[in-house]
Amino acid sequence: MNQTRTFLLLALVAVTYLLWNAWEKDYGPQPAPPAVAGAAVAGSTHAAPAADGSVPGASVAAAPAVPAVPASVAADAITGTKAQLVTVTTDVLRLTIDTRGGSLVRSELLNYPVNPRTKRNPDPAPIRLLDDTGSHFFAAQDGLISATAPAPDHRALFQSAQTSYTLAKGQDALHVDLTWTDPSGLKVTKRYTLHRGSYVVDLSQQITNGSAKPWTGNAYRQLQRVVPPPPVHSNFLAKFSDQSRYSFFGAAWYSPEHKFDKLAFDKFAKEPLNQPVTGGWLAMEQHYFVTAWLPPANEADTFSSAVINDQNGPRYLVRDMSPAITVAPGQTGSTDARLYVGPKLRDRLAALAPGFELALDYGIFSIVASPLHWILAHLHSLVGNWGFAIILLVLLINIAIYKLSEAQYVSAARMRKLKPRMDALKERYGDDKQKMQQAMMELYKKEKINPVAGCLPILITIPIFFALYTVLRESVELRQAPFVGWIHDLSAADPYFVLPVLYMGVMLMTQWMMPTQPGMDPTQAKMMKFMPLMFGVMFAFFPAGLVLYYIVNGLCRLAQQWWVTRRIDRAEAAKAMARS
Repeated sequence: MNQTRTFLLLALVAVTYLLWNAWEKDYGPQPAPPAVAGAAVAGSTHAAPAADGSVPGASVAAAPAVPAVPASVAADAITGTKAQLVTVTTDVLRLTIDTRGGSLVRSELLNYPVNPRTKRNPDPAPIRLLDDTGSHFFAAQDGLISATAPAPDHRALFQSAQTSYTLAKGQDALHVDLTWTDPSGLKVTKRYTLHRGSYVVDLSQQITNGSAKPWTGNAYRQLQRVVPPPPVHSNFLAKFSDQSRYSFFGAAWYSPEHKFDKLAFDKFAKEPLNQPVTGGWLAMEQHYFVTAWLPPANEADTFSSAVINDQNGPRYLVRDMSPAITVAPGQTGSTDARLYVGPKLRDRLAALAPGFELALDYGIFSIVASPLHWILAHLHSLVGNWGFAIILLVLLINIAIYKLSEAQYVSAARMRKLKPRMDALKERYGDDKQKMQQAMMELYKKEKINPVAGCLPILITIPIFFALYTVLRESVELRQAPFVGWIHDLSAADPYFVLPVLYMGVMLMTQWMMPTQPGMDPTQAKMMKFMPLMFGVMFAFFPAGLVLYYIVNGLCRLAQQWWVTRRIDRAEAAKAMARS
């Protein structure tokens, strides 16, 4: 199989894959609005579940009816007159906590700007995951519920000693305490702890029972969000090279029994999650970033999902419910969990919880993409530039498959020598393709040429192509990673199309060096001439890092082909001289 057919096969597979993904994103099933739910009770200091399901029901069986929420409390919850926003800043995170429920309603990743830093924009706005604006609403909520006693859910009003906390120089940890008290004597202290250089937020809820009766309830942690509107792109190229279009966006979780699983927003109503889990995690995923609750490893929890009606559209919720907690009168109990709000850094995720590295989801290409990412990361640690790491990866792959590629080029070089004899066979058999093929096979056998010698390199090239494409699309390390000159982001398309044009040149040189396949259909031969243009247009929308990979790979293969052809020519010349 010759090189041009390799390119054709690769192009058809790539175009089919990308068109299918684009069709699914643009015209596939979209999240459907849920059935209209009853109006929620806005704010409660008791375990009265909201009618929309945003607060879970208590798990205690045969519980007496929960008293109605006082009108003053409900009015205060609606107006928010006593609630405050507390800002917490570390070296990598800026969080905003709403004392209404003690929920995390805003998170900014200070080391990950929305747009690349430039001279014109030296201090771009940071990426915001959790967001309290209506069209981008996304909150990390937690609370306590009880069927028999007061309990502060994520609508209860907490108190904070300060409205601003900052991790000081030389300080490794920062504590933020929120308190809630009830006339019965129950007191809950919610403590968030942030660490230097970490995207993990530790949560501890301390329950002090100053009442005369035992307190029994459950702790819950949940993520609630809307599907934000699609991004507005400045031009045609930006829209179709936006790699987030092809990334998974929805809920994901892990359990030791069932391993990694995920749920797209359009499947929430049809395939709700309800699963007991011990030692897992529960998350909302998006391109490059993940927000996840990590309960204690030995805690037997229940993961669930729900769709909540809201005036701005449906909200999608995933919840982690703890087992029952009982605190005797005069005693103190506690419940703990961790929240991760940050980038999908594979090594960091793997160190936090079993299977958490799977949040960086490479899909069906994981078996190839994961080793490629590992190799790229180590090469980057050596050279300090992701572009040069990609170049070194190309060299390593070509060294690894050198013998396979050599067999392909030896076969191609020998076929070039047979071209006059092939032309003679074509004249002899004319349009009788069956006899032509039989004669060619006999000639190949006589000259010890394997016409399918190039199939093995193809079987390696195609998985590497898609695996590397997935790595470049999903790995946050390559987000806004510069190379040289005009390439400021290897995960985005080349803004000036220089790399796609260079690759067209490499393909033209490859076609010029490759022999014409005997018996090739004229229409197919014409298609081959348009292959460089076809690939140039296709690669114009691919990440610059992927195009760089194929430029260097094409140059390596050209050099190898030239060397093999030259070696065979010399050997043939030596034989001719020996015969003379």
